[in-house]
Amino acid sequence: MDRIILHIDMDCFFAQIEERENPRFKGKPIVVGADPKGGKGRGVVSTANYEARKYGIHSALPISQAFRLCPGAVFLPPNMELYEQVSLSIFNTVSDFSPLCEVVSLDEAYLDISFLLEQGFPYEGAERLAKKMKDDIRKKEALTCSIGVGPNKLVAKIAAQKVKPDGLLLVKPARVRELLDPLDVTELPGVGKATARRLRAENINTVKQLASVSKGFLEKMFGKPGTDIYEMARGKDGRGVNTEREIKSIGSEYTFQRDTREPAKLLRTFSDIIEQVYGRLVQEGFLFRTVTVVCRFSDFTTRTKSTTLKAPAQDFRALEKTAKTLLLKFLTGDNRPIRLVGVRLSKLVRP
Repeated sequence: MDRIILHIDMDCFFAQIEERENPRFKGKPIVVGADPKGGKGRGVVSTANYEARKYGIHSALPISQAFRLCPGAVFLPPNMELYEQVSLSIFNTVSDFSPLCEVVSLDEAYLDISFLLEQGFPYEGAERLAKKMKDDIRKKEALTCSIGVGPNKLVAKIAAQKVKPDGLLLVKPARVRELLDPLDVTELPGVGKATARRLRAENINTVKQLASVSKGFLEKMFGKPGTDIYEMARGKDGRGVNTEREIKSIGSEYTFQRDTREPAKLLRTFSDIIEQVYGRLVQEGFLFRTVTVVCRFSDFTTRTKSTTLKAPAQDFRALEKTAKTLLLKFLTGDNRPIRLVGVRLSKLVRP
């Protein structure tokens, strides 16, 4: 089955958001994760920006080691509520480009854009679509992403990884081998250190070398996973885009054409957002407990305020009162012009 799959991956997502929220950190190494406690912390790095990566810092690295590698880095605790809100906004934007969208984490997703195959030059159309997606995210969120496009999920994901940060790479079916052959075997998804050691013992180091061995040889080495490795080495991946995922939150937001402090305009827009969110809540059949209001100011600083109800509800008036009370706190506590407002419902349960 012919497909065109797009993979979008936000660049060092948590760290990039922190840099956007705190312009004074621009150009500095940023590490998001556990408290390093002067090099004695016991947690790990969640993510690091590219400045920090120059020192060898990467996700899952012990935070104590990260501190030793770069004690002058900016170490920040994760702000998951903010990251989730930004992620929701991004993938609301992304899903406008195709109804077949599979969000696999806060910072990456697959889109099936096979409808472009009906055009005379589908990959040229895919390039235009991907550029538009990158531009929309940059304008709306002031963040960058990397995008890979290929005939399947495997190729699209590897393509996105090869052009980080802020890149775009399209791989037509005829160019798949050109992409894969030079790669080290560990660059294939699922080929970890233990698997790589066994392959290297057989003098198999690159994907090109891996593609030259038989399926039987790999099945003998690894059992059923050997079949998957055999297929990946040949650039084959039959997985479709899975649009079914657990709904953890429901939200909506609006970006003003011009930053505003006009109360009537803000409240009118905010009321529309509340109605949209409530409509989706009822349509999906959920009750909510937590209401979060997001407010982005003219300098792109984003703030959130939340309230959690004592019991799950599906009452419009409770939602409206809670959300507007939170918005009022923004309006009375900060005089900066507002760029974006939004509402998110979480802690969803079925009645």
